[in-house]
Amino acid sequence: MTAMVHPDTRICLDQLIAFPTISRDSNLGLIEWARDYLHAQGARCRLSFDQDGTRANLFASFGPDQPDGGLVLAGHSDVVPVTGQEWHSDPFIAHWEHDRVYGRGSCDMKGFLAVCMAIVPQITARYELRQPLHLAFTYDEEIGCLGVRTLLQDLQQAGIRPDGCIVGEPTGMNTIIAHKGRQSYRCRVRGKEAHSSLAPHAVNAIEYAAKMIVRLQELAIAEQQFPQAGYDVPFSTLATTQIHGGIASNIIPRDCEFNFEYRYLPGQDPERLITQIRRYAAHLSQQMQTTAAECGIEVEQTTHALAFAADTEQDFIRFAQALTGSRPSRVAYATEAGFFQRAGIATVVCGPGDIAQAHRPNEFVSVAQLHRCEQLLWQLGSALSHPTTNHPAAN
Repeated sequence: MTAMVHPDTRICLDQLIAFPTISRDSNLGLIEWARDYLHAQGARCRLSFDQDGTRANLFASFGPDQPDGGLVLAGHSDVVPVTGQEWHSDPFIAHWEHDRVYGRGSCDMKGFLAVCMAIVPQITARYELRQPLHLAFTYDEEIGCLGVRTLLQDLQQAGIRPDGCIVGEPTGMNTIIAHKGRQSYRCRVRGKEAHSSLAPHAVNAIEYAAKMIVRLQELAIAEQQFPQAGYDVPFSTLATTQIHGGIASNIIPRDCEFNFEYRYLPGQDPERLITQIRRYAAHLSQQMQTTAAECGIEVEQTTHALAFAADTEQDFIRFAQALTGSRPSRVAYATEAGFFQRAGIATVVCGPGDIAQAHRPNEFVSVAQLHRCEQLLWQLGSALSHPTTNHPAAN
């Protein structure tokens, strides 16, 4: 039998995908629409904004109006760009075909947001919640988990202290109890330019950038000596991801800039490796400055998504594992889970879809996965509530 989703899930997902909430662009259209929708369903809603007021988080609460306890269902509203990708349909129009929903963010992670928006109000109509059930929609997760920091600061100031959190990233509805952290860096190399025929009198920024990149490769290989079981890539990784330099083929380049990232295992101190990188940059800078004092290399951190490792002895973690019925696992990609955990909220990661579909052209989530997520939320609602009516749950 082909799986089906609640009609409100489809309505919400169609609308959410239609908002082109690419990271660093405003997400206010989506957030304000979701706020109005959930408020009409009885939610208590609060917004928290970024510094310029163009992006916001939504925190919507159902059930008892109390500051302590309860559960957060969390996800980000932003999506990655579609520029340069070959899509078979408009990425910002949900396309339902062959038991799949195509569209940017369908998998990562508007499918989860849509299910939450559709089903949680249904739960509260059927059950009397014993403790609050919150929805948290954040901004700019894809570029460094920026919005969740503002959200958690706002909750702390408001005295709202949930007990548990499910981050609904695409996991195939399996329970994730740990993931790597991610730090990203920008390395700027300033040399001394000259006509290429006078190369010995110049300082070639690209060549010194290459020396830095080779050193990163050496450190990356060394990280393989410290594996942790349970990950598809069981050691920390270091990779150069972008590079730009030079202005002409007959000019020794003055400037070169590249980006690199470090994905580190829980329990490891990322500063251990970054300190080595900075030390090597200082060593090369001294070499460069023997030719020209203005030369040098700077390493700047641009983002940091925290590593995450759940305490499997916590009651909520055991509850979440029992709820999904899946064997707990660990992943290499990063989520907002580490930030909720650092705020003292027991957290797991579990949501519909396959992470392999995220960020790709023709991104999709299967209808079966959305249906399974709906079922899990109904089970969650039953576990957190006392039945008050005999209204049937959604199929």
